[in-house]
Amino acid sequence: MSEHAGRLNGKKAIVTGAASGIGRAIAKSFVAEGAQVLAVDLPSTDWATDSQLSDNMGRLAIDITGDDAPQTIASKASELLGGIDILVNNAGIAAHGSVETTTDAVWNKVLQINVTAMFRLSREAVPFLKNSDCGRIINMGSIMSEMSGPETLAYITSKHAVAGMTKSMAVDLGKYGISANFLQPGSVITPLSEPFMNNQGYVDYWKQKTPLGRLGYPDDIAKVAVFLASEDSGYMSGAGIKVCGGATANI
Repeated sequence: MSEHAGRLNGKKAIVTGAASGIGRAIAKSFVAEGAQVLAVDLPSTDWATDSQLSDNMGRLAIDITGDDAPQTIASKASELLGGIDILVNNAGIAAHGSVETTTDAVWNKVLQINVTAMFRLSREAVPFLKNSDCGRIINMGSIMSEMSGPETLAYITSKHAVAGMTKSMAVDLGKYGISANFLQPGSVITPLSEPFMNNQGYVDYWKQKTPLGRLGYPDDIAKVAVFLASEDSGYMSGAGIKVCGGATANI
């Protein structure tokens, strides 16, 4: 893999959920800043083609909830990149449902992908991150870890869990020089949010709720992820970074 000068020059990163949306934007931004990236997503994913990234990005098609997925991902990163400096746990799903209507199957699936898989891959990556001089874990949270909304019980529960898990990681891993932080996007236009975007009431609500007057784009989140992955965030750990256009300030 080739390298070029940038804020992440020579760094080795894993990005899950990297085929589309925020994950894709993060992977592309990391490459643009000089990182070598292992992009991870489901086998059924239709990967977008970015020929200019071919020398700096490897792809691994795998279900991150599989029994052997963490070991497979970490081994592939070690083989392809030569180590791990940065782990971006971005993969996730959303689901409709209240406490009355959420089924066990939906609850278990959301928590398995959004929380358990994140924990298991982080655990597998720690030995590699210990060998890095700039170990970073960046987890995908949400502003919904500080607020709530209707009909999204499992998703909101999972994002509260991500916030607590990341803070615990920061406390446990700081002695190794590894930081752990979580991103908190607001309403962002991605394939994951597409079902919600089809509801004009939802779109209008978030535009009105957001002082900057627009919904977010994947690149808005990716720029902050680059900061968290870089030396610029060297004294930050256990923090949630809101990237929401001011929505959480507009109570």
